[in-house]
Amino acid sequence: MKKILLIGKLNSVVKETNTFLSQFFHVQLCSENAEVLGGMLKIVNPDLVLISLIGAYGIDTSMFFLLSDQYPQTPVLTIGTKEESSTFFKYYEESQFENLIRPVENTVIMNAVCRRLGLKKEEVEREAAAERGGTQGKKRILVVDDNGTALRTMKAMLEDSYEVTLAISGAQAMTSIGKKRPDLILLDYEMPICDGKMTLEMIRADEDMKDIPVVFLTAVNNRANIEAVLKLKPAGYFLKPAVKDQLLAEIEKILSSTDS
Repeated sequence: MKKILLIGKLNSVVKETNTFLSQFFHVQLCSENAEVLGGMLKIVNPDLVLISLIGAYGIDTSMFFLLSDQYPQTPVLTIGTKEESSTFFKYYEESQFENLIRPVENTVIMNAVCRRLGLKKEEVEREAAAERGGTQGKKRILVVDDNGTALRTMKAMLEDSYEVTLAISGAQAMTSIGKKRPDLILLDYEMPICDGKMTLEMIRADEDMKDIPVVFLTAVNNRANIEAVLKLKPAGYFLKPAVKDQLLAEIEKILSSTDS
């Protein structure tokens, strides 16, 4: 499946778009912030970027410069009303960018995505059906880490056995959980601004999320740090870098206990 980075506020329109496109593509949600986008572009390496312009006046316009300067070969679709899109008309002069006017049917979005990717819609639908058949029943793992290399490594370890979603901050993790509830979360304990402790507290404060098992990943191997981690009573913890076989065994053990 091709990869799409969907940028926008997590409102009903973005949720609907994500739900529809996720049937045919690997969709990763991203907030409308240039710094976060820069990190996600390196991690996800998307085939297409889709930007929702709802609330366009609050969007960080440097995102457009980032995409045109550093990722000129990546097609970009924006979706907004004429008023929302007017701020960005100058970008649409470049072939990299294309705008769809809201309200717009999902089928129109699908056709535009396939056209920009040079794909035939029928072939995309067949490929998606085949992949869904192969991945049906896979548990979902959300990996949260501010280090892009660590995220890529964890994804490589897990993706054969699980459906893996990535987040580069606690805030993005909360957005991702709201979009698609994971069965387990691997959470970096040492993150800037919103660290693992704060993120776990936010998860446990939400009625719909509080029962999701969280496993901490920590790079600090000393008694005080480990005691601080264990005091939060996570489902487990691992020292970084995690050993693949041990990590998979622990995840399977935790998920088996939640199923019973």
